[in-house]
Amino acid sequence: MRNIHFAVLSMLVVSAFLFQAAVCATPSTVYWTAGTADIQPYKVPHITVDNYVSDDSNFPPDFGLTVGLLPFERIQMEVGIDVLEPTDDPLYFNAKVGMPEGKMFDGSPAWSLGIWNLGTKRHVTDYDVLQVAFTKTLPNNLGRIHLGGYYGITDTLAITASDGDGDRGGFTVGYDKFIWKDKLMILADYASGDNAIGGGGVGVGYYFTPDVAILTGPVWFNDKDLNGEWKWTVQVDVNVRF
Repeated sequence: MRNIHFAVLSMLVVSAFLFQAAVCATPSTVYWTAGTADIQPYKVPHITVDNYVSDDSNFPPDFGLTVGLLPFERIQMEVGIDVLEPTDDPLYFNAKVGMPEGKMFDGSPAWSLGIWNLGTKRHVTDYDVLQVAFTKTLPNNLGRIHLGGYYGITDTLAITASDGDGDRGGFTVGYDKFIWKDKLMILADYASGDNAIGGGGVGVGYYFTPDVAILTGPVWFNDKDLNGEWKWTVQVDVNVRF
């Protein structure tokens, strides 16, 4: 069965390269949260593999593919797909539209509006999370800040909390900065809320090239009864440029 799912994932990747408009979306993220206005560049597929492990429990590995769809400078869009294996319902879809910094007016932050974790199983994986985010580069090379909020269109986020009565939304905050130019980055983010999303993390990212990076560090959760104790994440990110 696992080989079958890997074959499906391979076909999805190939289809994304050939028929980009048909692919749905995995959002760009900061580290743990989707609370960033970053959007994948036009016709640049992004492949990611995220692992979260601990002594008490592990999350299934997340195989993701995201691609930018719009060729414009002011308005951009990305779409993508996640495959979480091994799970009974592994597929999640996302989409995001937004505008880079300085494009709305001089000095304006980047912004994005998207939807993510569009699962296929009602009241199990259909979180259907709306996300708004703003990203701003600080002066004097002080890094970037990310602020936003999220809300589950369905009540799945709330009912899947450990007490069955969690939160459908919350705020997100994040920060990132290169401490070694174009090579070593520090990242941190947090999402409020008593649900599967609530939590945060701190990590470092090493960029082998501008398009190949590995991120690693701890992640913790607001609802430990649901997600378990803190976990260590290793995330591999690759942009494929033609």
